Amino acid sequence: MDVAVLVSPAAGRGRARGWADVVLAELTSAGLRPQVLPAVTGAEAEVQTRAAVSGGAAAVVAVGGDGTAHAALQAIAGTGTPLGLVPAGTGNDLALALGVPADARAATRALADDLRAGAARTLDAGRVGERWWATVLCCGFDSAVTDRANRLRWPRGRRRYDVAVLLELARLRPYEITLGLDGEVRTVPATMIAVGNTAWYGGGLRICPGADPADGLFDVTVVGPTSRGELIRTRPRLADGTHVEHPSVSVFRASRVELACPGVTTYADGEPVAPLPVVVECVPGALTVVGTARA
Repeated sequence: MDVAVLVSPAAGRGRARGWADVVLAELTSAGLRPQVLPAVTGAEAEVQTRAAVSGGAAAVVAVGGDGTAHAALQAIAGTGTPLGLVPAGTGNDLALALGVPADARAATRALADDLRAGAARTLDAGRVGERWWATVLCCGFDSAVTDRANRLRWPRGRRRYDVAVLLELARLRPYEITLGLDGEVRTVPATMIAVGNTAWYGGGLRICPGADPADGLFDVTVVGPTSRGELIRTRPRLADGTHVEHPSVSVFRASRVELACPGVTTYADGEPVAPLPVVVECVPGALTVVGTARA
């Protein structure tokens, strides 16, 4: 069967590109016919993946991180065409949530085995307008940090994000966000809001620890007003999800989430989605995956 392989040349500082030959060899030895998509940008990746799916590709294999999976998702969501993940990016939160082997060779063998056996899992996906996402959609402090980092021209790499955090901490304030949960609307002062289809974001931070991508509902984590010091002290607790026990944090569940606040942007899977206001819908069974741990 023909399998489209989307390799992000930049993911993991070139690590995905380094694993490409191994992935292709493993797929070929499993009796599959891999076809590499020569995309360089995210926009090219989406166009080429859509063409591959409409052309009859039996699956799409995303070699990279969450951004690579996000690009592939725009083509495969709702089609029944399965997505296989080979985690080779800086952030591999979707792979982490789905129990994909961390080793690229093992991940490729697992998804190839599933494809040959006709085994797959069907999961929920989030949607904002025509944009699909799979992990966490966030707005507020974290999205402001990402906006700021994208505007900075110095320093380069990870340090640019660290500088953006410091700059946004200096102007920390709660946002007055209109939040609708399955039609129940309220205005809440919030440092940030995370809408989780899965638990992890930000490279292993368990922001929505109870999220289940197969239950038809989002977990919505609302971090209320907090001081700079308290935000810094609490942030390490995101690693194990115990931040939800903090008195300023509330968790809700809903299948449809409305968010509105002037000047605020949303990001999902680490990628920009849309400025507020947005309507976020959980679409049951929209995502088919292979090579993951069984629920």
